[in-house]
Amino acid sequence: MTLAQQNRQLFAKLALVAAGMFGFGYALVPFYYQICAAWGVNALGEVREAPVNTQVDRARVITVEFDANAHGLPWRFRPLVNHIQVHPGELATVEYEVSNERSVAITGQAVPSYGPAYAGEYFKKVECFCFTQQTLAPGETRRMPVTFVIDPRLPRDVSSIALSYTFFEVAGRGGKS
Repeated sequence: MTLAQQNRQLFAKLALVAAGMFGFGYALVPFYYQICAAWGVNALGEVREAPVNTQVDRARVITVEFDANAHGLPWRFRPLVNHIQVHPGELATVEYEVSNERSVAITGQAVPSYGPAYAGEYFKKVECFCFTQQTLAPGETRRMPVTFVIDPRLPRDVSSIALSYTFFEVAGRGGKS
């Protein structure tokens, strides 16, 4: 067999392998949909009703009041709303705004406090700027969300919770002018 014939034979085999790989990849799409349908996952193209949170206590309303302080920091820090009303078990989001009024970057850490103090164990934060240190560039203004849910096991005599954040400067992480 000549070299040209061997090359043609190799090309034919490789072309057959490439065509087989393409066919296999093409066949995987319907196979994938069948597996997803059988397992009930990744319902592509199906419209489903939004799930209902059965843990929301619609019979109760809790007023959550918001407060903000910047202890020793040249920051302007405030909640964008003073209070909201939520049902225990209901997911809620509020935003705070913070501005660095200095000409240098400063790093701060927010520490929450609650009133009444024991309400903190029923106040579950899902997302919060208080989880990490915040570094603000000179003159930077930032909006920061807090997403939370109040545990339905909150004692029935509590109808109002105060959430207060105080920002403290992180030592060695910011400049002073």
